[in-house]
Amino acid sequence: MIEARNINKTFGEHHVLKDVSCVFDKGKTNLIIGQSGSGKTVLMKCLVGLFEIDSGMVIYDDRNFSTMNFNQRKTLRQEIGMLFQGGALFDSMNVEQNVMFPLNMFTAQSLQEKLDRVNFVLNRVNLDNVSHLMPSELSGGMRKRVAIARAIAMNPQYLFCDEPNSGLDPHTSGVIDHLIREITEEYGITTIVNTHDMNSVLSIGDSVAFIFEGKLWWKGDKETILHSDNPELNDFVFGTELTSRLKR
Repeated sequence: MIEARNINKTFGEHHVLKDVSCVFDKGKTNLIIGQSGSGKTVLMKCLVGLFEIDSGMVIYDDRNFSTMNFNQRKTLRQEIGMLFQGGALFDSMNVEQNVMFPLNMFTAQSLQEKLDRVNFVLNRVNLDNVSHLMPSELSGGMRKRVAIARAIAMNPQYLFCDEPNSGLDPHTSGVIDHLIREITEEYGITTIVNTHDMNSVLSIGDSVAFIFEGKLWWKGDKETILHSDNPELNDFVFGTELTSRLKR
């Protein structure tokens, strides 16, 4: 479980996050949604420490990440997997080398142990016989699956996914969504997904946090999001504001 408690973040005079509190549960796909500029990406970056918060706390299973020193955070980050927007694979490395990268960085495993782990996670994301290929030789969906394999190579307790379906067609997006959910449930990971894709929300949104103008505006799940009486959420989900403009 990850908990955000009363998080505030400013950039100059711009107050981006305003007293945000939210719990992200273990074994569930926890989605953060919101319009561009709402603060959802800043919130995710605060949770992993890419941005320092101005006030509040970030708690990882009773461990206060906000008060940790550099070495303590480095140790905790070994429990975190990151799936970056676009995959962020290293173009100069083949698939095997990309997936092995965190194992080389953070473990003292033998080469055979690392190869075994690489083969295991590639098989888990339904990729076989691709270890020798370069990222440029893969489709967009395959690159995302390689990125997921790299993200889970260290057997993380926490998984962060930033716009995992960016640039993918609807069918491939669905494949990635369900893979993320399967891995989350299978390994009991606390997964946080930053997305604007309503198909993802309605498919895998076990828990959904809607950020509006830097505040936690609504929290629920995929079963309740379509029946909310929250006007700002409805504008985001159904585009009612856009629809009303078109009718004028």
